[in-house]
Parts: sequence; C-alpha cells; structure tokens
Amino acid sequence: MPPALSSAMTMKRIHREIADVQKEDLGAITLAPTPASLYRWKGTIPGPQGSPYEGGIFNIDIQLNPDYPFTAPKVTFATRIYHMNISDKGGICIDILKQNWSPALSLFKVMLSLSSLLTDPNPHDPLVPSIATEYTRNRQQHDRTAKRWTELYARPPPIPPPAPIPSTSATARPGTTANGRPKCKGREIPLAMPTSINASSGSATTSTLSSNPETITIGDQDVRVGSASSNATVAGRKRPREVDTIDLVEEEERERRITRSRTSGSGLPADPLASGDVIVIDD
Repeated sequence: MPPALSSAMTMKRIHREIADVQKEDLGAITLAPTPASLYRWKGTIPGPQGSPYEGGIFNIDIQLNPDYPFTAPKVTFATRIYHMNISDKGGICIDILKQNWSPALSLFKVMLSLSSLLTDPNPHDPLVPSIATEYTRNRQQHDRTAKRWTELYARPPPIPPPAPIPSTSATARPGTTANGRPKCKGREIPLAMPTSINASSGSATTSTLSSNPETITIGDQDVRVGSASSNATVAGRKRPREVDTIDLVEEEERERRITRSRTSGSGLPADPLASGDVIVIDD
C-alpha cells in the first residue's frame, strides 16, 4: 500500500479511535493522544484490586506506526513494575502485541488486556524468567516484592491539603484589636476639677486646683497623669486647706482706734458696732 494512502487511512483510524475513547466508559483507565503528535499516545492503568499492584498507578507509552492499524502499536510501561511479563525497560510480552495482533483491535482493547495481565500473569511465556520461577515456587515472596516495588515506583503523590480559610472572628477590624476591643491611641485630655457641693444652697461648684490645667495622657498600655505644677496622683487627692494670714501691725492699729473712740466725746464708751469696726478675737 502506498505510504500516502496508508497515512490517510491511519489518520482516519486515529480520529475514529479518539471518538470511541470519548464514548467508552474507561473507569479509572486513561487514554489520549499527546498534544505534540496524534501518533504518540499516553495512558494510565490503576493496579487491580486484590493484586500485589493495588494502589499503584502505572503510566503507559504508546507509539503508532505510519501504517497503523495494519501493524501493532509499540507499547511500553513507563513505570517500573515487578512483573514476569514486563522487563526492566518496560517491554511487554503479550500475544496481541505480537503475532496475534489484528486491525480489528483498538488501543482501548490493548489497555484492557494490560490491566488483565497485572491480575493474571503468564508464567509460561515470561519475559523475566527469575520472577516467573519465584511466582510458581514462592508466591508469598513474589507478592511481597511486587507490593514493595509498587510502593516505591507506582504510588501516586499525596494530594496536598487545602489551604486554610482565615476565620472572620479572628480578623481584627480596622481600629480594633484581635479580641474586638477598640484601640486606644495616645492622646491628652483635660482633667476635670473636683466638684464641691455647698450645703446651704445645694449648688455645685468646681474648684480650681492650679492656674495651669492638668492633663491626662492615655496610651495603649498605661495612663499617666501630667501637670505643670505637680506630679501627684489626681485620684484620692484632697484640696489643701487654706489658712488666713493676719497682719499684726494692722491689728494693733485697729485696736488703738477702737480704744480712742471709747474714751472720746461724753466719756462714755462708744459702741464698737456703731463705728462699723469689727473686733477680731484670735483663739
């Protein structure tokens, strides 16, 4: 058959197999051409349940010839496997890929045959005779080795855990702390003067402690009381008692005036209250 006609028939067959694969229920098997070339396909076969290859994922490489499907595809295992019918380089010893190949077969049927080969190996036509001998004479040892190889070479990578979602309750709003309390920035506020109540009138008056107003500086960690005249703590402070001062010279002068007023005039002692003077008696 001329190469041009063969290539046209091959492309037609490839497109038909692509459509059939999309319709088939492959289960856990994957099969698709590579983006680089329709003649190069890749697939995966999961280890069958109950076999020593359970839990593994085995990658398969498929290369189609220009005269496909009249010649069998070249199929190899890209994943290492401990199997009597599969070599260390991935070569496969199976009849449908050799003398029993037929254009009626498809790539999907080849993948199904490979999956069956993992469950039921063929010790009568081995590609690795030593593994076939171990399989027939010491099956337990063979299965332990096959499981160990599966763990080493065919175990799929673990799925990374999802990224944690930040909790809205732990996120502080602007102007607040992590526990939701409002932040207190350092600032100064005027200190309110202590208020006294007049018992006779019932009115309240505010006393001035100093000519310079005191201020309180409030920070995030502490509260400081500052004053231009005093560093005393405001809480619990009592107003100092004011003591009246007496001018002794002025008092003596007032006493002499009172004495003269008593002896002046008719000689009668003058009423001290009539002159408007006030007598101050010192205790």
